[in-house]
Amino acid sequence: MILLYNKQITPIRKSLEKNKGCEIWAIGGGKGGTGKSFITSSIGAHLAAKGKRVVLIDADWGGANLHSFFGVNRPQNSLSDFFEKKVPLKSLIMNCGISGLGLIMGNLPSLDSGDIKYAQKIKFFNHVKMLDADYILIDLGAGSHNNTMDTFLLADKMIVVIIPEITSIENMYHFIKNVFFRKLKVVLNSHGLKDSVNDAWKNRGIHGIKTLKELIAYLAGISPHIKDIIDKEMSDFRMHIILNQIRSSRDITVGTSIKSVCLKFLGMHTQYAGYIEYDNCVTSCINKKQQYMLTYPFSHVAKSIGRLSDNLIYVKEVTAATDEYSPGRL
Repeated sequence: MILLYNKQITPIRKSLEKNKGCEIWAIGGGKGGTGKSFITSSIGAHLAAKGKRVVLIDADWGGANLHSFFGVNRPQNSLSDFFEKKVPLKSLIMNCGISGLGLIMGNLPSLDSGDIKYAQKIKFFNHVKMLDADYILIDLGAGSHNNTMDTFLLADKMIVVIIPEITSIENMYHFIKNVFFRKLKVVLNSHGLKDSVNDAWKNRGIHGIKTLKELIAYLAGISPHIKDIIDKEMSDFRMHIILNQIRSSRDITVGTSIKSVCLKFLGMHTQYAGYIEYDNCVTSCINKKQQYMLTYPFSHVAKSIGRLSDNLIYVKEVTAATDEYSPGRL
């Protein structure tokens, strides 16, 4: 497997910055079944309805199904044609039936995602950034696979979707922690400090390190040089939280709790972008392969999608959440 590490992920990021024509949002999470694909498709439909040019990329390499949220058939062409047949990425964009919204399928039946070489990934992300779009939304597979985390780290906005269940919350925290640790390693590796972070974490018991926040404090205390690097490279590291399928005011507060946990144990600020109410009509639309935002454009869920989309664009977040929720309003 080829991993994007210190000498790999950094040049991709610099290369992407040269083509700053659009904004890339990556939607991920630590557990399947949280509604990532529904949210990705719904945000895409909302942004397109506002006149934005949007391209969705289904990067759930082994289980791409984003097309089903628009009621269209699985296309014959996918990212495998880009990687294997050198087909231009823009030629893979398919019509979703919504003006301004396109979709690129990510199914790679003959090419394992771990086989994608470094040079291919540079090419892919450069071509993604050059697509004629205002926003590119990448729907990632669940879990902390290295390729998933690397794609997540390359995005302009890293969005995590969870549901208010203990297993989802636990998996989400592990996912965020793994991504955060990978980012830290990438940063220090790029400055030739690979051994510093590896040795510190390996001997964390000796150094009294229990959390990643304490690890960062320890590393920063080794030398002013390391502290300057961490302060510069990690200060703007931020994830955006979306809470899906909430059923009560108490559920909404899970987002605020996650913010507190990330700050306490990781020293990382997160943005609680918004929440989406549970609605049986969502499942109905998925089963019927109907686009929810077109079928129920005035529903509370649709309004929540619009609100959290605006929060992501303008970097706002949920405030006084419990005052916004009205039980039974669905």
